[in-house]
Amino acid sequence: MGVVTGGGSGLGRAAALALLERGWSLALAGRRGKCLDETAELSGAGPDRVISVPTDISSPDEVAALFAAVRDHFGRLDLLFNNAGAAVPRRPVAEVPYEEWSRVMDTTVTGTFLCAQEAFRTMRDQSPQGGRIINNGAPSAHSPRPNAIAYTAAKHAVLGLTRSLSLDGRPYNIACGQLDVGNVAPVDGGPQPPAMQADGSMAVEATVPVARFTEALLLMASMPPDTNVQFLTVLPTTMPYIGRG
Repeated sequence: MGVVTGGGSGLGRAAALALLERGWSLALAGRRGKCLDETAELSGAGPDRVISVPTDISSPDEVAALFAAVRDHFGRLDLLFNNAGAAVPRRPVAEVPYEEWSRVMDTTVTGTFLCAQEAFRTMRDQSPQGGRIINNGAPSAHSPRPNAIAYTAAKHAVLGLTRSLSLDGRPYNIACGQLDVGNVAPVDGGPQPPAMQADGSMAVEATVPVARFTEALLLMASMPPDTNVQFLTVLPTTMPYIGRG
């Protein structure tokens, strides 16, 4: 039994569909209930295996209600995929509005923490004890892009959360790992937009299909309880990452 946040669109939907196809039962969380229901319908799974729980993950009360619903419906929790995040335009540092900074931090950092905290409590207190938390990181958790200070700072914070959760989860058989995926081809089939490079130029970078992302997630999720994939980075071979900047 698992939870996928941001399960109503994009990579979250792809993750949910892949996990459901592999046999997982899931609670889908996100702000838009209709989109969550669409993901559930696309999966073909019945209500015994997939439920939609509209949730603002930046709200402690709503996150608590999400995990209460999971316990009530499934009886336990084995997996949390902390996927939800907030996208904002790239801007020079001096031009970043406070509202955009706050939106990224509230969702990507606070939301990831709140969901991980509730999952941790559930996994610690259930019998048999334990479970797995997978955080959706990014190459920017290790190396920044230009004009992306809010996103970069948020993903560095997720990296810290992953490390702390991995350490603090040891006594309770709770594993925590991070999936850092580079450029994934747009899920809607549209063109890949150009990205600013460290020298200020613009370039259309290579992508991998979404299947490379879901394959990596399924690998991490399928590990036995005594094994953890701590960090897994998947990216196009020619994507500027190692040595970028």
